[in-house]
Amino acid sequence: MIKILVVEDDKHVRRLLEAVLKREGYSVVTAEDGVKALEILDSQHIDLIILDIMMPNMDGYEFAKEIRDANSLIPILMATAKHLPEDKKKGFRLGTDDYMTKPLDTEEMLLRIQALLRRSQIASARKLVVGKVILDYDALTVTREDEKQTLPQKEFYLLYKLLSYPDRIFTRIQIMDEIWGMENESTDTTVNVHINRLRKRFEAYPEFELVSVRGLGYKAVRKP
Repeated sequence: MIKILVVEDDKHVRRLLEAVLKREGYSVVTAEDGVKALEILDSQHIDLIILDIMMPNMDGYEFAKEIRDANSLIPILMATAKHLPEDKKKGFRLGTDDYMTKPLDTEEMLLRIQALLRRSQIASARKLVVGKVILDYDALTVTREDEKQTLPQKEFYLLYKLLSYPDRIFTRIQIMDEIWGMENESTDTTVNVHINRLRKRFEAYPEFELVSVRGLGYKAVRKP
């Protein structure tokens, strides 16, 4: 059973989230601050963290930094009353995976949790198989039968991202934020250049195609 840690100092919100998550079949443990949450992480396996920012003893920012400094890849969904762009950027810079503002829409929260868990499972596998094609996340290689290509880092991450979510459209801004980082000064034409390079590299591969969606962005289409 998937276990979720809720780190929230408001006992009413904590109890609400616990009830909603348990109703969906998740196992739930709770903590009222970052210090208690770290103790829990030392003693049991956690699959995903829902994290408040404003808490006593250790706030959400400090907690997220501790987790990422320890090289933990546990997905973190930050859920907070702080809603300014600066707050959101700070959370992402410290390693959170998603961000929601209070009051929480619990239905949206559950959808975001499902997406984070899918992404986490793909990342932990570190390999993606598309027909005869194997993408190795750690080696940055794409292998098909006897042919192996080692890609530049950004090209590989872009291809891996698109193929991990076939038929899902990603905007250029989404891709820039995730692959190049929110603070990067590259323009979205960078995405176009990398897409074109990938198309040229893999134009002979029958397993997939990178498709432009006019006015929206790009998606990968897996072929039977």
